[in-house]
Amino acid sequence: MRAVDQRRVLPQTLEYGPSRPTLCRVKGFAVPRFDRYMLSQLMVLFGFFALVLVAVYWVNRAVVLFDRLIADGHSAGVFLEFTALSLPGVIALVLPMASFAAAVYVTNRLMGDSELTVVQATGYSPWRLVRPVALFGLIVALMMSVLTHFLVPASVEQLKQREVDISGSVSARLLREGTFLHPGPGVTFFIREITPEGELRDVYLSDRRQDDREVTYTAERAYVVQAEEGPRLVMVSGLAQTLRPENRTLSTTLFQDFTYDISNLIVQNQNMNLRPKHLSTWDLLTQPEAMAELTDVPMARINEELHGRFQQALLGLVAALIGFSTLLTGSFSRFGVGRQIVVAIFLLVVIKLVESAVTDPTRNNASLWPLIYLPSIVGFGMAVGVLHLASRPFRKSRNGRATEVAA
Repeated sequence: MRAVDQRRVLPQTLEYGPSRPTLCRVKGFAVPRFDRYMLSQLMVLFGFFALVLVAVYWVNRAVVLFDRLIADGHSAGVFLEFTALSLPGVIALVLPMASFAAAVYVTNRLMGDSELTVVQATGYSPWRLVRPVALFGLIVALMMSVLTHFLVPASVEQLKQREVDISGSVSARLLREGTFLHPGPGVTFFIREITPEGELRDVYLSDRRQDDREVTYTAERAYVVQAEEGPRLVMVSGLAQTLRPENRTLSTTLFQDFTYDISNLIVQNQNMNLRPKHLSTWDLLTQPEAMAELTDVPMARINEELHGRFQQALLGLVAALIGFSTLLTGSFSRFGVGRQIVVAIFLLVVIKLVESAVTDPTRNNASLWPLIYLPSIVGFGMAVGVLHLASRPFRKSRNGRATEVAA
């Protein structure tokens, strides 16, 4: 009994050092302060990793948008608008990875500084230590829910609308100096210079859309005006050449001013068909049949989109629990917990494999929507199993027997 009493009294004299003022020697006050301390560390590192990952993914996305938008003649403002609208989707993609990285980094640092070892020596089991990590995971899941249910659908819908709007932009399609443009099949357009006043100089326009003739217009100056019927190109001091292929005759016409309809050259993208990802969660939840008819997709795709948003939010919690619980299985070592980190990454890969395995069945059969939550269920199960392993119940029972024999 004396050995047991010493084990219970000794942790009361342990001190965490001056670098950890938020921890206290008294057991009754150490627990909540340690939870706050660990939660604050998790949030700080989570913000850091989220910022880094969002920057990396966002830059990759911005490069693709830059090539597509700037090459089509759109302004930098349009490019910035599109990159901003793509940001919520990027954030939703990287938050689970950031939560996993934060949990692994903080746990590794606490173990390296022997802080978790000291706290465990006071008698707190892995089930007790996981409480701040679970709270951190719930905060991440709440952030993910806001993104997946509100911000991402709204941004995707707005992005689709802006794509339709800019597809009919005259300035982006035609007003580019020094470049031969092909705004439509059989049409070639060239402008040598565009003045600050909006005057087009040395304009060339070739129209080969009619089988019986080819018309080429050249003008010293031209202007784009907006009429009720659509945009018009007014050419001044020019020449029209008409070639008829059947008899190979060429006729020329000099004109002082000529108006050319360019509205049919600006083919606006009318592909504004709604998809399930454009719809709000409330509509998917309350009117699934109507939303399936509106988007012209089967009910299985509606269920996949709806429950996939809840499942994506749960991944933030699952990733944090797996990162913490796996590292907790390793004891203090000067060589670190490299093996445990590899195992944690492997468990995440298993979750992604499960997610890929249930994708096709849930898309083809609407009644199999519960399978969408299988990756999270598997993740929670692995976290619980690893925490049970970290608690080492069998070793604890053997130590108890040895103490009884000694007594």
